[in-house]
Amino acid sequence: MGLFDKIKKAFIKEKEEQSVVEEQSIVAEQETVAEQADAATLVTEVTPSAEDKAMDEELSITEEVSVILEENKLDETKKMIETPTEPEEVEVVTEIEATPPIVEEIKVPIVEPNPQSTQNKYDKGLEKTRKTFKERMNELFANFRAVDEDFFEEVEETLIGADVGFETSMKIAEDLRQEVKLKNLKKPAAVQNAIIEKMVDLYEAQGINENHTLNIQPNQLTVMLFVGVNGVGKTTSIGKLANQYRLAGKKVLLAAADTFRAGAIDQLVVWGERAQVEVVRGKAGGDPAAVVFDALEKAKEQQADILLVDTAGRLQNKVNLMNELDKIKRVIQREVPDAPHEVLLVVDATTGQNAMIQAKQFKETTDVTGLVLTKLDGTAKGGIVIAIRNELHLPVKLVGLGEGINDLEVFNPNDFVMGLFKGLLEEE
Repeated sequence: MGLFDKIKKAFIKEKEEQSVVEEQSIVAEQETVAEQADAATLVTEVTPSAEDKAMDEELSITEEVSVILEENKLDETKKMIETPTEPEEVEVVTEIEATPPIVEEIKVPIVEPNPQSTQNKYDKGLEKTRKTFKERMNELFANFRAVDEDFFEEVEETLIGADVGFETSMKIAEDLRQEVKLKNLKKPAAVQNAIIEKMVDLYEAQGINENHTLNIQPNQLTVMLFVGVNGVGKTTSIGKLANQYRLAGKKVLLAAADTFRAGAIDQLVVWGERAQVEVVRGKAGGDPAAVVFDALEKAKEQQADILLVDTAGRLQNKVNLMNELDKIKRVIQREVPDAPHEVLLVVDATTGQNAMIQAKQFKETTDVTGLVLTKLDGTAKGGIVIAIRNELHLPVKLVGLGEGINDLEVFNPNDFVMGLFKGLLEEE
């Protein structure tokens, strides 16, 4: 089953669940109306009518006659008692008190709340992007008249505006032309679903050989370099990842190799304290490669499992940045020949196409193995993931889906697509 089929299945299931909820709501309303009607009838029955009053008078007279007859019976009984008779044997019956029933205490099990699933995090994190996609689709089909060349141009503009990327938008529009001719699509809902299907199919096709898992070494030190411009959430991502590995039982070290930016070292130290992992640092303005060397030595001494290295991201001077990163890599490879095992570029999802530009420039500068996409929950530009996969062919490996220390997730392509497109399908 392809990704689009899974999305369609989830969409149908969601609609069925909504239908059941609506039916239950209607039944509940009907029951409430019926109960109110019964209550009104009961009030009417309780209010005495004229006939009820006449009947009450007749009952009163009958009760008076009964009282007179009862008094006569009492007089006769009194006379009988005064006449002496032989005493009768009376059988004594001992009353046995009934044993009270044993009431067992019923313990109601305490149901612990289930932790938020990864899919729920994606659904919530992509809410803004999904809403923006929906609004753009509504605008596209608001003045829908026919599926002609003007419409296909509007499709391209809509997708480019949704940060899907220029090349990707052109490709989807072209595939849509073929789909419309093949299936003779005319209804807006069918055409919209076809657009979503083409986006999903293209996204899935480009990711067939993609490796979005982190390259963790099982029996030796794993070294990861983090690169990216200032302000994208690089240091924050390192701290969150360090915390996750520590909780998983790994021995983790951090290296503060961004020595030139004011406050970068102190910021990493703060995150090291939060994650409860040690930070190896040098003097501000010092040699980044020297800091990495010290970190490697300490990692060997402590038999650490993972070393996360924070590096500078001065993109305005590519030559210096490339030389600095090359020097760091040479130092690492002298100590761990097959390292670094990951070079992760951190980009801010809220910057949209700027994130694409940064990714292209860093890809030219160094051997990037994957992306960390931060602030995905705070942006309406989540479509950039599609552009990155289709145009840069770089795997997204980690995504930020919240501000908490546990809100950095390993990227799941299926959960991403489900979270982005599930709410965009229309009933045909």
